[in-house]
Amino acid sequence: MILIADGGSTKVDWCLAEHGTLLKRMTTTGANPYFRTREDIREELRQTLLPELTGTNIEAVHFFGAGCAFPEKAEIVRTAIADLIPADIKVGSDLLGAAIGLFGHEPGIACILGTGANSCFYDGEKIVKNVPGLGFILGDEGSGAVLGKQLVSACLSGRFPVHIKERLLEHLQLTPSGILDRVYKHPLPNRFLAGLAPFIKEHMHEPAMYELVFNAFTDFFHKNVMQYEYHTHACSFIGSVAYHFSDTLQQAAASLGIRIEHICPSPMEGLVMHLTQ
Repeated sequence: MILIADGGSTKVDWCLAEHGTLLKRMTTTGANPYFRTREDIREELRQTLLPELTGTNIEAVHFFGAGCAFPEKAEIVRTAIADLIPADIKVGSDLLGAAIGLFGHEPGIACILGTGANSCFYDGEKIVKNVPGLGFILGDEGSGAVLGKQLVSACLSGRFPVHIKERLLEHLQLTPSGILDRVYKHPLPNRFLAGLAPFIKEHMHEPAMYELVFNAFTDFFHKNVMQYEYHTHACSFIGSVAYHFSDTLQQAAASLGIRIEHICPSPMEGLVMHLTQ
């Protein structure tokens, strides 16, 4: 039996699978090693994941996670899991997991738009080119965290209609200074900002909100997808933001002559199919 994990910055989806069949799904909070320690990850998995695995014989663990592209960061996650599960454990980036889940053994441009953002050109076996996401402060155009950041910035600086600002403050039950405190003084501001995605979705009928999202997606295409061979290869997307804003994402792509093949909320079904058969 194989344990597969698809780890974003906000949550990790786990599944037990065998012979191409998904047997059980579980969820834990994000395990990004840029934000969490080995001990922190291990303790959460001990409390929340291990009880779900009682009585199972796990031969291998495939963990694909945000923040795991560099070996030293991947090792934090690998050792945290190895402390609890005696199995062959492989840790790779969430981008590699997305590419395998989307394309299997075929080439293509794999993209992630969730709490964070990333992209690559995948040759059917490995990632051969990657424009790094750089995180929500330096990059991550089109991600949930950046959409939230741009919404808050536009509202608090007076660039959005007043009624949207008032609705946002009511939605958060915070004052403007309270929002700044939440972003700058509390842990995991990327999750807080990405948590505004449902509010953004609810107000997409507002021209200012639609423009914000459309422009964020065109920024993602310009700075990421258009650095690959997008004229000859389709791009496909994984992630909650891509999935829930798929209409606007398709419109932004079409405006630039980019073809989108698939938009999926998760790579898990593809990972199960390609890793367990």
